[in-house]
Amino acid sequence: MIFSKNALSLALLALFAITGCNESVEQTPPSSLPQVEVRVETLALSAGSSQIELSGTLQAIEQATISARVAGQVVKVPVHIGSKVGKGNLLVKISAEEINARVRQAEVQLEQARRNLARESKLFQANASTREKVKTLEELVQTSEAAFREAQTMLGYTEIRAPFAGTVTDKLVEVGNLVAPGVPLLKIEDGTSLEVVIQVPEAQSHNLNFESRLPLTVPAAGQELEAQVREISPTVDPASRTTQFKLKLPNVSGLRSGQFARVGLVGSRPATLLVKRTAIRQNGQMQQVFVAEQGKARMRLVRTGAEFDERIEILSGLQAGDRVILDPPATLHDGQPLMIADGSER
Repeated sequence: MIFSKNALSLALLALFAITGCNESVEQTPPSSLPQVEVRVETLALSAGSSQIELSGTLQAIEQATISARVAGQVVKVPVHIGSKVGKGNLLVKISAEEINARVRQAEVQLEQARRNLARESKLFQANASTREKVKTLEELVQTSEAAFREAQTMLGYTEIRAPFAGTVTDKLVEVGNLVAPGVPLLKIEDGTSLEVVIQVPEAQSHNLNFESRLPLTVPAAGQELEAQVREISPTVDPASRTTQFKLKLPNVSGLRSGQFARVGLVGSRPATLLVKRTAIRQNGQMQQVFVAEQGKARMRLVRTGAEFDERIEILSGLQAGDRVILDPPATLHDGQPLMIADGSER
C-alpha cells in the first residue's frame, strides 16, 4: 500500500501530538500538590528492655515416688489419694514369709555361735582349747551378727513408711497385689512448699542468678506473685536451647501442684530503630512510612519487627537521622510539599 506525502505527514503529526499529551500528564510536577502541615520525629537508635512471657508449672519442692525394696504380696494399704500423712506413718505393708524365715534362721545361728564361743572360751581358760579355736568362733559370731542385722533390715523393708509429712497424690497399688523391688506404689508430696519450673531461652538465661526475683501469675488461683530463683540447671537443652530454672514460691493459700503459671522475664534488646505505630501506613501487603526530606514528603517501604508498647521495630527501609512524619494524613503523597509544625521535632 502506498501513502502520499501529505497523508504520512498528518499521521506523524497525530502521533507526536498523542505522545506529547501523555508526557504532559505523567510529568505533573509535585509542586502542584498543596502544602500540608505535619509533625515529625527524628529517628535514633534505641536500646532498652524487652519483656517476654514464659510458661511454667507449679510443683512441690519435696516430692517422692514410693517404691518397694523387697518382693512380696501387699497385705495393707492404710492410705488413699488425698490422705495427709506424717513422717514415719505406715503407707504399705508387704507380707514376705521367706524374709521372716530368714530372720529366724539368722537369729538361731547367732545364738548357737555365741554358745559355742562361750563354751570354747571356758575351755581355753582351763587350757583345754587353743587361742585359734576361740578366735575362729569369735569371727563366726561377728558373721552371724551381720547376717542377723541384714535379715532384720530386709524385714523392715516390708513396712514402707512416709519419708516426710505430706499428701498422697497417687496410689498405684491395692491389697493383694504382688510387688517387686523398684515398682512404684505411691506418690507423696509436701504441698506447703511449692516452686515453679520454667525453661529460659539461652539468650536470656545469662541475665538471671540466685538473687533474681521474677513476677508471675497463676490464672487458676487468681494470684499475682513474685518468686526467687532457687535452682539453675548447669546445662542447656540442645533440642530447645533452653535452661531449666526453678523459682521458690511464697506460702500462699490456693496454690496447688500442677497448676499453670505465667512468668515475666525482662531482658535487654540490642539497639534498634523504633517508630510510633501511627507513623506506619498499611497499603495491602506493604508497609509505608513518610519521611521529610528537603521540605517534601518521601515515601519509604519498610519491614517491621517486634512491637514494644506504642512503637514498632524497623528492620529495613529507614536509618538513624531520618525525619519520620507522625500521623501522616490519608491524602499525603510522595513529593508533596511540607510545613513542619512548630515544636514537633524531637
